[in-house]
Amino acid sequence: MYSGIFDSHAHYDDERFDPDREEVIASLTENGVCNVIDIGCDLETSQKASALAQRYPFFYAAVGYHPHEASSFNEEDFSEIKAMLRHPKVVALGEIGLDYHYDLSPREKQIEVFDFQLKVAEELDVPIIIHTREATQDTLNLLQKHNCRGVVHCYSGSAETAKILVRLGYYIGFTGVITFPNARKIVEACDIVPPDRILLETDCPYMAPVPFRGKRCWSPMIEKTAERVAQIKGMEPQTLIDTAQENTMRLFGIQSAQF
Repeated sequence: MYSGIFDSHAHYDDERFDPDREEVIASLTENGVCNVIDIGCDLETSQKASALAQRYPFFYAAVGYHPHEASSFNEEDFSEIKAMLRHPKVVALGEIGLDYHYDLSPREKQIEVFDFQLKVAEELDVPIIIHTREATQDTLNLLQKHNCRGVVHCYSGSAETAKILVRLGYYIGFTGVITFPNARKIVEACDIVPPDRILLETDCPYMAPVPFRGKRCWSPMIEKTAERVAQIKGMEPQTLIDTAQENTMRLFGIQSAQF
């Protein structure tokens, strides 16, 4: 079993954990997990993520409006998001971005809300967690417009786009998707991302890696993602896990791992 796993992107506030959330979280540290960042997608889930971070010493939170929720965005509710960002265990604004695959909110509204949140990240000098799907050019345009730092999570883009993001100073987050048989493009991207820009994540309860595909994902499954990324990078899995932990702490300003 590996140690020092830092799951940089999880959703333990998700309803799929409602039946056994406490038991699942209590068993994480026994399974090699040292830290988790729980991610909000709107005001309600951001509040839940923040509550988890305050309850569990090894949890942190990110708060923000996901592109799927852009239609429900309003500045009054977002004032509460900004207030949460002042809490020491809330370490990022996210997840934010653009999703043109599902288009659950109009694209114009997604761009407006993403742009607004990028301005806030600049104003407060906080890292961002970016969701982008089938919206590469608009995402890059907005990131180049603003001076932010952060991670593109659950990376699914090309090697060429990864090069641009790394050049802009961003980190790249890899999930269990990189273990899927059809993940050739993601493997190519991983190959060119420097080890000091790689984060590991589950996006749990989603994105369970092979051989757990289709099951409810949780943080210890990162070991399969780490093994695949390490294979691509020519590293030992534990070394890759340690490097990703250091990267995550550096990006989010976390001084020491909690257990």
